[in-house]
Amino acid sequence: MSVLFEFAMFPTDKGASVSAYVSRLLRVIDEGTSRYRLTPMGTVVEVDTMDEALSIIKKCYEQLEPDCGRIYSTVKFDIRKGASGRLEGKIASVEEKVGKKLKT
Repeated sequence: MSVLFEFAMFPTDKGASVSAYVSRLLRVIDEGTSRYRLTPMGTVVEVDTMDEALSIIKKCYEQLEPDCGRIYSTVKFDIRKGASGRLEGKIASVEEKVGKKLKT
């Protein structure tokens, strides 16, 4: 099974720049899986089970909770049985149909 999820999580009470807080979350994600992509608007992660996905999200929250009074988060899931490697595969499929490698 492949659980792809895209999420953003950050404090809303720490000013305009929250990259220091987001970097704390990337350390959590990096420890949990090597399959992820940071984007300007969030992070896309691929894991094998929903439990793994929810565990990463919970651990990220726990990184911010002690010193953040307000935390904003969004999460989207794409769960597919019998599949793997979709983090790269979905992009490759579109690039094949477009006929070129897309800018990243």
